[in-house]
Amino acid sequence: MEPASLSWDHCRSFLGVWRTGSLSAAARASGLTQPTVARHIGQLEEALGGGALFIRSPHGLSPTDIAGALVPHALAMESAAASMLRAASGADSEAAGSVRISASQVIGVEVLPAILADIGADHPQIDFELVATNETSDLLRRDADIAVRMVRPSQGALVAQKTGAILLGMYAHEDYLARRGRPERIDDLWNHAIIGFDRQTSGIETLQGLGLTLRREMFAFRTDNDVAQLAAIRAGYGIGICQTPLARRTPGLVRLFPDEMTFPLETWITMHEDLRGNRRMRLVFDHLVAAMTAYAKESEGPE
Repeated sequence: MEPASLSWDHCRSFLGVWRTGSLSAAARASGLTQPTVARHIGQLEEALGGGALFIRSPHGLSPTDIAGALVPHALAMESAAASMLRAASGADSEAAGSVRISASQVIGVEVLPAILADIGADHPQIDFELVATNETSDLLRRDADIAVRMVRPSQGALVAQKTGAILLGMYAHEDYLARRGRPERIDDLWNHAIIGFDRQTSGIETLQGLGLTLRREMFAFRTDNDVAQLAAIRAGYGIGICQTPLARRTPGLVRLFPDEMTFPLETWITMHEDLRGNRRMRLVFDHLVAAMTAYAKESEGPE
């Protein structure tokens, strides 16, 4: 196969069909026509040797084994293309251009917008792309430029700065406690509505590593979205785990068992070492370190 015969446009259409299971949906998402997407898939199949990439199923187009093997490489191409666009969005010496930040769901939704607003007010030429996910973004593959992580980075080619430990505690809204009563002992929690996860995730494994005994059947309200869990606590559905700085900012939340149920969550700001010489990346990195350090310190002191 000649290198020129493998087009990024074809791979982009391939990823669109893989994600949506439909030519028409992929076309709508990309702004192309359905015949164009279909032609791209056919041309990609031909360039790769003629094997089918998708087969029709009752639920749409399903990827073949060949397609499954190609997905990681196509995702890497997608990430590299996006990284190229961000790199071209501003000179290394300027406080201008795009910065892509990855953070957990709660940090991304509840904490970072205010921090980024402060940066944006001082540096309006910097644009932000925010990925709020509990999955760890691959900074070496440039899925993001900077990441706020709740685990110590293990990859050697990263710049990492610890910003302290965010404390987790157990909370309930005062309306819930007025309705159901306040548990006096840990064992009393079995008689209450506990808010927790639906499926085992990497975030749950982190909490279990901190000493939390968590099982799905314990929970009366189950969701794998941490922001939805926080919303349920605030709404007075039941009792759940919350970052103490967020609880302090939320009127009506009451902390339960502060001595027994306190768990530190290490927080790190990380980026690829190749970005240290880029002014906007370093500026955002340093601001995040300072702001997240201050946020972690909100955990300290009595309730």
